[in-house]
Amino acid sequence: MSGVPFVLTAREMADAFGGVLGYGAEERPLPTLSIDTRTLAPGDLYVALRGPRFDGHAFVAQAIARGAAGVVVSDPAAVTATDLPVIVVEDTLRGLQEAARVIRRRAGSTVVAITGSAGKTTTKEITATLLGRRFTTFRNRGNLNNHIGLPLSLFELHTAPQFAVMELGMSGVGEISRLVSIAEPQVRVWTNVGEAHLGSFESVDDIALAKQEILEGAGSSDLFVANAGDPRVISRAAGFAGEVVTFGVGVPADVTVGAVESRGLDGTAATLSLRGDVHAIETRLLGGANLANIAAASAVALVAGIPANEIVAGVAGLVPASHRGEVVRAPGGWVVIDDAYNSSPSALTRALQTLATVPGRHVAMLGEMLELGDFSARYHAECGKAAAELGVSVIVSVGGSAARALADAASEAGSAVVHHVADSTAAAALARNLVREGDAVLVKGSRGIRMEAVVQALTEGGH
Repeated sequence: MSGVPFVLTAREMADAFGGVLGYGAEERPLPTLSIDTRTLAPGDLYVALRGPRFDGHAFVAQAIARGAAGVVVSDPAAVTATDLPVIVVEDTLRGLQEAARVIRRRAGSTVVAITGSAGKTTTKEITATLLGRRFTTFRNRGNLNNHIGLPLSLFELHTAPQFAVMELGMSGVGEISRLVSIAEPQVRVWTNVGEAHLGSFESVDDIALAKQEILEGAGSSDLFVANAGDPRVISRAAGFAGEVVTFGVGVPADVTVGAVESRGLDGTAATLSLRGDVHAIETRLLGGANLANIAAASAVALVAGIPANEIVAGVAGLVPASHRGEVVRAPGGWVVIDDAYNSSPSALTRALQTLATVPGRHVAMLGEMLELGDFSARYHAECGKAAAELGVSVIVSVGGSAARALADAASEAGSAVVHHVADSTAAAALARNLVREGDAVLVKGSRGIRMEAVVQALTEGGH
């Protein structure tokens, strides 16, 4: 399944990048890599990337001064006199991607690639946790899931883990295709299709077409873990070249969750059927969306050979990732559901439904959902109406005109107290005046709105 840990020499690294070793010791080991001089550690290979707002070639001298073990450039003139290995390539980003694929192949790890409009990171974390009960397992850190972050993650496979669980993100057509060509996954997991990124697409169907790139290049020995409850996902399963394993919540599937019993802020109890073998499970993760994430991860673990009892134990031990449904009991006597990491219309609707199951007065601090393009006002209004109809007592929308549309729709649809503010700083100040002992407060919004500022205001000290 995997090989043994290894380190590429300067000569091997130059070959991997598709470049030329201009000078420097050919046998010098280059175990680690950096693209940012601010975080570069002594011994890192510095890769000078060009971007829309920066050119890494301007920082080559700084990288060398900070202890870089070598540099990769497309412009040799950027390198002053040095005896370090200097690798010259035509395009440093393309070279980084090609080298990452070389390392991925040499590591011999089984790569699990996960995509979807929502739940990617949580599914990645759960999958890695379950696989980690029996196998050495690597996961890409945070959201290093794009054309730069994924290669950086793959470079860490020089430790040769048995499994590597990778999240693949996208914002346009062709991005996942490129990531799949670099990672060459043997296991492809597609969680769902939703409204995220509608600003870059004309319809949700177009998003599905772009997500479908996760299936490209598959062979007969590869595995597709498909959401049986999402028609746009499951309809693509028939043409997959390898094995298909389905998952879902309350739908027929190879791995399915049923008999769901909400326990409010204490999580959920349910049954988990693993190809007909039914087990009782408990999880501290909130909401139905997380049950789908658990089912997807359990499907991967089942095929990998993790025993059912260990899957059940692993699910029981899960805790939410930072700002992804964390439950924080504040000193002031209220409870915060911290889901501030990101948001989309479907994810927000599910979060509001979860809030509705929690005891106490319900408060929703809702940051604007970005990247919805021409659909933005419509979806915000629908979510505002849903919040009011679910009985949320206090609704605060945060952001621009789309957030204002959410507030207006909420005001029209119910008896909630509704506020609109321009940014998270104003929302944080307002929150402390609105929230009182016994409340349950949902905080959610897109990354760019920075709703973690509201969480911080609500969880640090009392009134």
